[in-house]
This record gives sequence, structure tokens and C-alpha cells, in this order.
Amino acid sequence: MSVFSIKNTLMFKRTRTFRSLRYRNYALFYFGQLISLTGTWMQHVAQAWLVYSITQSSFMLGLVSATALTPILLFGLHGGIIADRVSRYRLFIVSQVLAMIQAFILCTLTLTGLVQPWHILLLAFLLGMVHALEMPARHSFITQLVPRDDLPNAIALNSSLIHLARFIGPAIAGWLVAWFGEGLVFLINGLTFVAVIIALLAMHLPMKTQAVEQQWHATGVWEGLQFAWRNTTIRGALVMVGMVSLLGTSAAVLMPVFVAQVLQSGAQSLGLLLGMMGGGSLAGAIVLARQRKTGNLIRAIGFFGITGGVALTIFAFIQDLWLDLLILPAIGFSITMVIASSNIIIQLSVPNQLRGRVMALYTVIFHGLMPIGFLMSGGLAVYIGAPHTVAACGVLLLVVAAAFTFIGQAKKRSIDLK
Repeated sequence: MSVFSIKNTLMFKRTRTFRSLRYRNYALFYFGQLISLTGTWMQHVAQAWLVYSITQSSFMLGLVSATALTPILLFGLHGGIIADRVSRYRLFIVSQVLAMIQAFILCTLTLTGLVQPWHILLLAFLLGMVHALEMPARHSFITQLVPRDDLPNAIALNSSLIHLARFIGPAIAGWLVAWFGEGLVFLINGLTFVAVIIALLAMHLPMKTQAVEQQWHATGVWEGLQFAWRNTTIRGALVMVGMVSLLGTSAAVLMPVFVAQVLQSGAQSLGLLLGMMGGGSLAGAIVLARQRKTGNLIRAIGFFGITGGVALTIFAFIQDLWLDLLILPAIGFSITMVIASSNIIIQLSVPNQLRGRVMALYTVIFHGLMPIGFLMSGGLAVYIGAPHTVAACGVLLLVVAAAFTFIGQAKKRSIDLK
């Protein structure tokens, strides 16, 4: 192959991977979100370290994380109705402003030395209320930024930016917390929301899109639930999303315990470990972004559910920092392949007038079930320890994913026989 042919091949692959960035509105959305979400992950790490420093309790780690996500479980479906009724664009802007205010309040309390665990719990709950509105709007809003043919790529790239931020944010936060404390991290997070707000205001959305939005009439939560239940593809994907939400996040929520008790290290190691998990997640999202065919996504969900369970189980019994840095990317990669593949399948299978409600169901299952998983992991770790808790979650995820794969293959054989 000539040098010219190699160069053309590499250019084609790059274009295929990042093709949605050709659209101005999506590019603004992508880079604005990248800055904002990096700040969000910085705050997540700093907040976890602050909570553990104050309380020395693995249960409090789970409780704070659960408190942040409980509003999504309680009100996420109603957020989907709102996203189907009003301008998703305006709803997204309002949610960013509210999240910025929350970050500044947490920053002020921390820098003044007044912060208490109940402050963190209350602010986490309020931020969860914002996310209950924001997440269905954000997932649905992507469909207004790119043509349908490029929607799978846009969804995968959206997942990549989340995990790119997850890779960058914790590493920066670990260093900043170690040298300057948590308050500065919360301040930086608040300032990052300015980037996404400016990006949203710079967009030029077609007037006809806004007009159609105002004509939508939501008939209630049940219409979205019934559609998702009757569609076997969506139903199966949501089951695996739920299992990953409950079980696959145990390593992340208990990471401060592993760092402090197992590895006997500090905040910089916490940021590095979470960053490596985010790096694996980023790699998974980029792999999906390069795919043009979506026919094998169901099979990928089952396969990577199994590999995620295996990786979690191995991680649970490793007591060396460098070996942890090798296995954590595999966990992040596997979880992202399950979650992002499910997102693509659902977005391609749902009609636009139900998109807000069905994506709200996806949000409730993925983010809303996490509080239960966090509380389960944090509470169980008190009695049997963090390593055995993560190992149990890994084995259970492996079993569920294997059953999902077996049932899917059985259905396929049944269809082929007919």
C-alpha cells in the first residue's frame, strides 16, 4: 500500500469516527459539554474525598451518592414528560444555570470551613432534582443536532465526551485536592458551566424545530412505559442497563475505601484510579463511534456485560496500585459498551413524540437505580469489606449478562427455525 493510500485510509477513519462534529450545533454542544462535564467529575472526586475525610464512613459515601441520584428515580419520568412538552433547548439551558448555582454554594461552604455532612447531602439532593429535568432533555436534544443517519455516531461521541471528562476530571481533581483542597475544585466546576451555557446560546436551531416542539402533547408517563415494555429490544436493553447501574458501579463508589484502606494512599491515587476507569470508558465510546452498522449491538451488550463482571471480580482481590491501573480500564470499557450500545438501540427504536419519556425511563433505570446500588455497596462493605462487596457484584453481573446472552441466542434460534 502506498503512503498516499495509507494517509487517505487514516483520514477516512478519523472522519468516520468524528463525523457528527461536522455539524456546527453538535460541535458547540460537544465541546461545551466536555468542559462542563470535566468540572462535574472534578467535583464528584473532591466531594467523595471530602465526605470520607469528614466521616471516615463507607456508608456515608454510598449515602451521598445515593442522595444525589434519588431524585432521578423519583422524578425522572416526569422530567421526560416536561422534555416532550417544552423546548428541550431552553430546559437544558435552565438546568445548567441551576447546576452552576449549586456548585458555587458548595464552594462557599467549603472555603469558609462551614461545610457539614448534612450540607453535602442537601446540595446533592438539589443537584439530583436538576438532573431529573436535565438528563431526559439532554439525551433527546441530541436528535435535533444531527440527521438520523449520524445519530448512532452522535450518541457514541456524546458518551465519549462523558468518559473523556471522566478521564481528565478525576486526575486534575486529585492533584488540586492534594495541594489546594476541595473548595477550589467546587469553584472551578461552577465556572465550567459558563462554557456550556455560552455554547448553547451560540446555537442556531431551525425555527420549524421549535414550532414542532410546542405542538407536542404528552399523554402521561404510561404511554412511554407501555411502548418500552412492548418493544422487546428496548426492554432487554433496559434490563442490562439496570443491572450495570446496580452492580457495575460498586468499584467506583467504594474507590475511596480501596485507596485509603487497601492501597493506603491518598487523593492523588484516587483521581488516578478513577481516571483510568474513565480512560477505558472513553475507549469504549470511541470504538462505538467508529461503527456504522448497528446489527450486532444486542450481542455486544451481553458480551461486555460478562467481561465487566469478570473484571470487577478480579479488581476486588488486587492489592497493588499498578495492577489496579491495568484492570480498571477494562471495567470502564465494558460498562460503557453496555450503556452506550443500549442508548443507541433505544434512540433508534423510539418515535420522536415519545423520545423524552422513553429516554427518561432510560435515565431513571441507569441513574435512578444507582442510589440503590450505592447504598447496597456502601452498607454491605461495612459488614464484609469493600473487596468482597465488589467481588459479589462482579459475579452477579456476570451471571445476569450470561443469562441475557443465552436468552438472546435462544430467541434467535427460535426465529431461524421458523
